[in-house]
Amino acid sequence: MVSLQRRRGQRARVWRTVEVTDSRGNQVTMPDPTGPVEVRAAFIPQRSARAEVPGQQQINVTRMVVDAHLEGVSLWSRVEYAGRQWDVVSPPAYHHGTRRTRHWSIDIRERP
Repeated sequence: MVSLQRRRGQRARVWRTVEVTDSRGNQVTMPDPTGPVEVRAAFIPQRSARAEVPGQQQINVTRMVVDAHLEGVSLWSRVEYAGRQWDVVSPPAYHHGTRRTRHWSIDIRERP
């Protein structure tokens, strides 16, 4: 059984990372073009900065806590949450514990 926050948490869609060969024959890492995986996760705001002057960029970073069964997520993955697109900004951190408490922590940043 997983924690209540992650089981009843908010819905998100996660594009896993895959390696494909581009038109030039190079191996390229990118979000899975076949589609996302639906997950439930807890979201914890980390930091944000509003763009106050034209030309500045708004920064909105949130920590996504998701069940330990999610595999294949890396820096090149993409997340859709709350109707917006997010990038993974740091390697996902695996937290091992009992079956109820093990999880992945993934920091995501809203795309401009």
